[in-house]
Amino acid sequence: MSKELWQLLGLYLLAVNLAAFLLMGADKGRARRGVWRVPERTLFLPALLGGALGGVLGMQAFRHKTRHWYFRFGFPFLLVVQLAGLLWLARRAAG
Repeated sequence: MSKELWQLLGLYLLAVNLAAFLLMGADKGRARRGVWRVPERTLFLPALLGGALGGVLGMQAFRHKTRHWYFRFGFPFLLVVQLAGLLWLARRAAG
């Protein structure tokens, strides 16, 4: 993989992780105010698209969705899968 593609991938991952983190914070704020909430599938979408780290960090920072097993175990599982994919890409690019 070229340097430019790695940079583009890095920017993409930064953006999708930031989106996941901010969505968790926004939903927690809405929950506290008792207003319309962000649907759970919307919270999962950026995590599925590479933002699992942002989702996990958002869960911890905002203490949000930590009681739901599918968030508590699903986000870390997605993170492990995504890290394994990045490791595979890095090894393939190096060899």
